[in-house]
Amino acid sequence: MAEAPVYPYVVTLKNENARYINIIGFLLSICSALLFLRELLLQNTLVPAYLAGILFILGLIVWNYMRYRKGDKRVYFAKALLIAGLVWTRMPYFQWLIVVFILLALLEYQAKHDVEIGFSQNHIVFNQLIKKKYPWSAIDNVMIKDGLLTIDFKNNRLLQKETDDSEEDADEDEFNLWCQRQLSRSSA
Repeated sequence: MAEAPVYPYVVTLKNENARYINIIGFLLSICSALLFLRELLLQNTLVPAYLAGILFILGLIVWNYMRYRKGDKRVYFAKALLIAGLVWTRMPYFQWLIVVFILLALLEYQAKHDVEIGFSQNHIVFNQLIKKKYPWSAIDNVMIKDGLLTIDFKNNRLLQKETDDSEEDADEDEFNLWCQRQLSRSSA
């Protein structure tokens, strides 16, 4: 069995999309619950799927809100989206929305996951949905200055992202010196 590579430095980037993903998840959940309520009121009989969908979705929204108020900034709407998707199959219209809701629920965690960049002696790896691996020979310069990671690729591509300060374990100068050594070693 092959051992996992050792990364002397792992830099975590700030994820600025999480807030927007939460807003979209919240809006889709509320809109679905309102449309289920509308259908429930228009029906002459009680449809258990609509009622259960409304109660579960609203319960999950309240639960997320309580967690957020307690300081847990990691709220997820995946369960509410899955339930909404299942109830959409019982609706008289737009049953195909189940596909959209399931995809959004499955991709929510990955979209909110902070991007980590592992720096080893041979390469740099971006830990994303699809991992990207770059050898040091494809890099012109790497540095962190004032919490901003800059990677200058030899193909004139430039990446500049804010690092997550809560994850900072190493000194910027030490990291920059180590990266310069790797770059000079790869060019030799």
